[in-house]
Amino acid sequence: MPPAAVTFLTASAETATITRDLPGRINPLRVAEIRARVPGILLHKSYVEGDDVKAGDVLFQIDPLPLQAARDSAAALLLRAEANRKLAENQARRLRELVGVSAVSKQDAENAESAVSIANADILAAKATLATAELNLGYATVTAPISGRIGKAMVTEGALVGQNTATLMAVIQQLDPVYFDFTQSSSDHAKLKKAGAKGTNITLLLEDGGAYESQGRILFSEAFVDESTGMITLRAEFPNPQRDLLPGTFARARVVQAVRENVITIPQRALTRAAGGAGVVMVIDASNHAQARIVQTGEISGDKWIVNSGLSAGERYIIEGLMKARPGAPVVPEPFTSAPNKH
Repeated sequence: MPPAAVTFLTASAETATITRDLPGRINPLRVAEIRARVPGILLHKSYVEGDDVKAGDVLFQIDPLPLQAARDSAAALLLRAEANRKLAENQARRLRELVGVSAVSKQDAENAESAVSIANADILAAKATLATAELNLGYATVTAPISGRIGKAMVTEGALVGQNTATLMAVIQQLDPVYFDFTQSSSDHAKLKKAGAKGTNITLLLEDGGAYESQGRILFSEAFVDESTGMITLRAEFPNPQRDLLPGTFARARVVQAVRENVITIPQRALTRAAGGAGVVMVIDASNHAQARIVQTGEISGDKWIVNSGLSAGERYIIEGLMKARPGAPVVPEPFTSAPNKH
């Protein structure tokens, strides 16, 4: 058999980036449930479902007439309480003058002073009732508490809302930026934390396999490990100006776990496994003979293995023609060149 034609690469030391692809889901930055805070008939809806709204925008109008009547009644009670206080004060003043000339008993004067205190308390209660009535009247106009995208209306015009329960009317989600919540093993998280996890930039891989155009950053990790899975939950933040990232979407985060300096790497396809699982690389010696070399591999960096031992910088190893090369047999080596890009 003629010598096998093979292509080779020369081992060299480089800086390798260790990454992990971790699954998770996209969640909104903030979520606000719009609920009826007062009972009444819903008169109309003031927004378009699916639109973006701003904080303070009017969303619904509940019939205000019963609430206005309650407010007016509370205002009238306050006026009555103030009139009663004035009457009690006048009475107490007259009795103080009369008790000085022993025209009335001291007990009558003290009772008059107590009536003034009671009148003051009634005014405070009336003011609180009026404030509550005014708040309830304001709640009849339902506004957006946050800015964001609002979903479908959960109620229609004419519905009775807020009767014995705070009726859910709509939901607003703030979508720029968004959160990405994902999990990582406790052992890997220890390495990430050692490298300074908070603020680390990460890449988001979408369901179609493509990478999201903007990078995110890790905000924090939970302070406990899930006992059933041994995983820790982390949260990252991604900008979302075009609203391309929707809550509930499954995605993966590509996280830089560590950076290894001055290590030997080889493409994954240059490595085969022996029967016991040991890694094997076909090395070309100085006489152009193929030699099987046992190597110890570590982590994966992209599409490459990091070689911890068994291969030194400057050695040639076969990248194409592995099936034709036999240990100890001569080969015809050619430097490996990548296929040109096709446009």
